[in-house]
Amino acid sequence: MRFDSAGQTHIGRRPHNEDAYCVLPERGLFVVADGLGGQEGGEVASQCVVDTFAGFSDRLDRDRDGTWPDAVDPAKSREENYLAACTALAQRTLRVRRVGKLKEMASTVVALVVSERSAAVAHVGDSRLYRLRDGHLESLTRDHSLIEELRAAGREPPGNPANLRHLITRALGTENAEPTVQRLETQPGDVFLLCSDGLYEPLGPEAMTEWLRAPSAQAACDALVSAAYEAGGRDNITAVVLRVAAA
Repeated sequence: MRFDSAGQTHIGRRPHNEDAYCVLPERGLFVVADGLGGQEGGEVASQCVVDTFAGFSDRLDRDRDGTWPDAVDPAKSREENYLAACTALAQRTLRVRRVGKLKEMASTVVALVVSERSAAVAHVGDSRLYRLRDGHLESLTRDHSLIEELRAAGREPPGNPANLRHLITRALGTENAEPTVQRLETQPGDVFLLCSDGLYEPLGPEAMTEWLRAPSAQAACDALVSAAYEAGGRDNITAVVLRVAAA
C-alpha cells in the first residue's frame, strides 16, 4: 500500500506543549497523544505513550515472532492485537512512573496502524481519528467523555455542553484506561486525520474537510494546525495526516 503521511504540532497559546506524535510510514504506524497532569506530567506522559508504541513496533520489526506482552486474541486481526498490546504496555509504563511530580500524569491516545492486509485504530480519551472519503468527513472514534456517555444513555448533557467537553472518562495512566480497538477498511483515496482536541475544537467539519484536500499530507497538516491557531485555539494543536494513494 502506498501512502503519503506527515505530522505537525504547535504549542498553541499554552506555556508548554503536552502533545506528542509519531509518524512511522515504513511500519504503518501513526500516533497522537495528549498529556494530562500539568506542565511536567503532561509532557512526560504523552511522550512516554508515543515512545511505547514506537518501541514495540521496533521490537516486532526486528523479531516478528517475538513474545507479545499479553495473550493474542485469535478472533482479532494482527493489527488489532498489536494496538491492544501497545496500549497495555503504555498503561503499565505510566502507572509505574506516576510518583512524585508525575503522580497525576496521564494521557489520551489515538493510534492507527495500516498494513497490506488490514488497518485498525485504538483510542483512549478524546483524541480522534477522522476519515475523509468521497468528500465526506467522518469521525471514526467516539470520545471517552462524560458528554458521550450521557448521549449513549439517551440523556442530553445538562446546561451548556461546552462546559463538560473536557471531562474525559478514560485516560492512560488512570484506573480507567480500557482502549476501544476496532478494525478499519481502507480504500484508495482515503485521507485519515489523527488529532488532539486542540485541533478539532476550534475547527468545524467544513474547515477540516477543506484543509484535508491540500495537495500533500504535510501541506494538510500545516494548514490544519495554522487554521486551528488562527481560529483562536488555546490548547496545544497536533495533526497527523495519512493519504492513501489513489489507484
